Amino acid sequence: MPVYITGVGGMVGSHLVDYYASLGFDQEKIIGTFYKPTTDINEIKDKANLSECDVRYFQGVLNVIAEHKPETIYHLAAQSYPTVSWERPQETMDINSNGTINVFEAVKTVRKTDPNYDPVVVVACSSAEYGASLTPENTPVGEKTELLPLHPYGVSKVAQDLLAYQYYYNDKIKTIRARIFNTTGPRKVNDVMSDFTSRAVAIERGLLDKLRVGNIETQRSITDVRDLIIALHLLSEKGQWGQEYNISGQKVYKIADLIPIIKKEINMDFGLFVDPKLIRPSDEPIIYGDSSKLIKETGWKQKYGIEQTIIDMINYFRGK
Repeated sequence: MPVYITGVGGMVGSHLVDYYASLGFDQEKIIGTFYKPTTDINEIKDKANLSECDVRYFQGVLNVIAEHKPETIYHLAAQSYPTVSWERPQETMDINSNGTINVFEAVKTVRKTDPNYDPVVVVACSSAEYGASLTPENTPVGEKTELLPLHPYGVSKVAQDLLAYQYYYNDKIKTIRARIFNTTGPRKVNDVMSDFTSRAVAIERGLLDKLRVGNIETQRSITDVRDLIIALHLLSEKGQWGQEYNISGQKVYKIADLIPIIKKEINMDFGLFVDPKLIRPSDEPIIYGDSSKLIKETGWKQKYGIEQTIIDMINYFRGK
């Protein structure tokens, strides 16, 4: 049966395509839609049935779901950057909240003519929902921790999360709420690890002499995207409908401690300079989640350590 990935032009979506292709899925059975992709769509164009679709507009989403009736829907399409959400809060809420509504309303509309249509919808929620609850004495946070987002992006993800629950409760759509913590890997852009590794390659090539940084005293659990997609797939098959699941790395790193790993990989020393533009108005001092519920119910295990992730990201940017 087909799978449908919204936001296929993002890092996670593109790796999901790779994953399903590795399972032997035919190109026509991996349905992907994108709008303003952040990755090079050419890297997956021969593996999936791709088309452009802005999830803010219902008819386009309905057309895709009605035509293909996917068995599993991974709803990844989002404005996913907290810093951008400060600049464009209306757009962030529109994409993340109304886009989610459109996916579920499309499923409901298809059911009017096909009552047996019963897909699983895995919604990419976020650790940003926990916000002010993410304190050193309160981590790792469990799924029942109070949701206190600190920026418009986090608020939009709370809305998305609760919408998914509402459609499960009222319409019996099989939803999974995947609360994704810091995730990175090849093809990622605009997070601290992609910024650091891409600039390290520029330093290696003599284009820069210092690494531009923001607040490097914060602490983050970090998951490799290739481990994340395994978790998403396992949840689609083994998760409990309507439930929320943290997907968090099991080790916490101070951002400053990642810089020596990068220096070692490029075999060069370099200085740092703090860019005020990279300092957020408010920032969680630590982001670390308890993934025991996910592990217990699905058997998920992390395979990629941070060193391997950094090496693979540097090699990716070297190839670009």
